[in-house]
Amino acid sequence: MRRQHTWLKKLNRLVHFRLVIPLMRSPHTPEYTARGVMIGLFWAFTPLIGVQMYLVFLSWLIARRKPNWDFNLLVGLAWTWVSNVFTLIPTYYLFYVTGQILLGRSHAITGYDHFAHAWQAALEAESYTRAIVAYVRIVASEQGVPMLIGSIPYAFGTAWLGYRWSLKFIITLRKARHERKIRRQRGKAAEAGAGKDAIAGKDAIKGADRA
Repeated sequence: MRRQHTWLKKLNRLVHFRLVIPLMRSPHTPEYTARGVMIGLFWAFTPLIGVQMYLVFLSWLIARRKPNWDFNLLVGLAWTWVSNVFTLIPTYYLFYVTGQILLGRSHAITGYDHFAHAWQAALEAESYTRAIVAYVRIVASEQGVPMLIGSIPYAFGTAWLGYRWSLKFIITLRKARHERKIRRQRGKAAEAGAGKDAIAGKDAIKGADRA
């Protein structure tokens, strides 16, 4: 139980460091930063592991030509991290099952163990080139088309939810920061005013004593 708690704590810290802190430190507008989350999540929830960061960069090159489409590239790259070696197989199996259902082939769905075995072999390839070759073989097999089709609702859905959540998060965070700044300024002004009043009071007492 303690090990599980420690693992979850480390995961939470990693998520905070990789995903949340870039949002907190971004100097850009909330919409600009939130679009980065949207693009990152869109490509993260596609069966294109290994090229997702390149696709984010390509999207940025296209989007930056239009101000309303431009987004935070660093944030977009960071949020592709949600698709990684730990989440890949379960996520891709979800894509596969969804795709088979959408294609009306639910009877052809293979078990998770069979699916996972094929992908595990690709992940354990000795070199990047061999991993890419194994990936292409899997996609070219009967699993490829269902995965691509099944990823579509998740790519658009998570992208939209990510945009809405991150936009609200950034606006709320900046509003809280602004309110804290105002309170500090008021506190300093009150202290300065109290100091002036105290000095004025002492001067008044001294003047009365002299009189």
